[in-house]
Amino acid sequence: MANIVAIVGRPNVGKSTLFNRLTESRKAIVDDFSGVTRDRHYETAEWIGKKFTVIDTGGFVHGSDDVFEEAIRDQVYIAIEEASVVIFMVDVTTGITDLDDEIADILRRSSKPVYVVANKVDHAKLHHESAEFYAFGLGEVFNISSATGSGTGELLDAVVSHFEVEEEEEESLPKYTIVGRPNVGKSSLTNALIGKDRNIVTPMAGTTRDSIRIHYNQYGHNFLLIDTAGLRRKSKVNEDIEFYSVMRTIKALEDSDVTILMLDAQDGLEAQDVNIFNLAEKNRKGIVVVVNKWDLIEKDNKTMKAFEDRIKEKIAPFTDVPIIFTSVTEKQRVLKVLEVADKVYANKTKKIPTSKLNEVMLDIIENYPPPSLKGKYIKIKYVTQLPGRTPMFAFFCNLPQYIKDPYKRFVENKLRDNFDFTGVPIQIYFRQK
Repeated sequence: MANIVAIVGRPNVGKSTLFNRLTESRKAIVDDFSGVTRDRHYETAEWIGKKFTVIDTGGFVHGSDDVFEEAIRDQVYIAIEEASVVIFMVDVTTGITDLDDEIADILRRSSKPVYVVANKVDHAKLHHESAEFYAFGLGEVFNISSATGSGTGELLDAVVSHFEVEEEEEESLPKYTIVGRPNVGKSSLTNALIGKDRNIVTPMAGTTRDSIRIHYNQYGHNFLLIDTAGLRRKSKVNEDIEFYSVMRTIKALEDSDVTILMLDAQDGLEAQDVNIFNLAEKNRKGIVVVVNKWDLIEKDNKTMKAFEDRIKEKIAPFTDVPIIFTSVTEKQRVLKVLEVADKVYANKTKKIPTSKLNEVMLDIIENYPPPSLKGKYIKIKYVTQLPGRTPMFAFFCNLPQYIKDPYKRFVENKLRDNFDFTGVPIQIYFRQK
């Protein structure tokens, strides 16, 4: 199951800076929802060969202090419930505040590993001042400066000690996961596929819950359906539900071969969906986009094409993705979802003979060679598919360092044109001959 590290703490202690440091990224994934301005970051990271997803629990609600503090408390509860490891961040320059005490109180009652991280320890004098955080009773305090990166190595060593190095397990059955925001019809699709109502509700907070797996073996299809549906709406603010669904989705998504991303036709592709799509692409999963509730849309002969174009604009540059328009309640094109998911899985596991690859690709490359750089000409001699669970190709050439991204995209597009990798991210490497 996915390894998730959640960074919790009150606002302005440096959570986002640490997030960027751990994931080696500078971009915040911004999620605009119901007019509330806030950032929600989630991104994959790796340390000594162990991969994990980092979640920054983000800045939050504008409003009264009570609403604000309650929202932060709720996020801590959700992080404890869903994360594998919790990083509790405090600010050495302000010391312990009431809100820090309250978060520590919640964390003390959890069984999850918690690491107290004192941030902004930028010089030796502040090392002594961080000693007050031992009062939380949560064990060792890690002194770091997320701005400069000092101390983060020791912290990561401790965090990843809880994770196993992922073994590429070969399972005979493909795994398809249905993901999407609450109320887009995930449960209904599952019920329609298995032919009976199965009302899946999430148990109470604090219990360990895995995604529900259904072995589907009908109509010539045989796979494991991993269901993230049935997210029971808590009587909390919408932001909690959204955050909660993100953590559940990441867990299920990382455990799948093909991700079936469901959208509501009335809402279209929202920022949250784009985040999930990007995460599936980064994790090299097959992707199928299903637009549900299509029966509720007023249509003419151009509606579907316009809708597809809008989706592809938002998910660019990876747009070679099947899009299916369904109405689960009307049982329209429900089995088509399975047919397309099977096809995407076949594309993901496809192996192309080296002779065929060279015959097709070297001919194209000869007609459209990489542009020369500094008077040097790049010659690509040979191409082969690398072993792995997703399509990876190595192009052997004399000067791989001179090949730029636009040419890589060109080569990827030609591979897609000739060998059909619809719905599957491709990796391309240029290597020294």
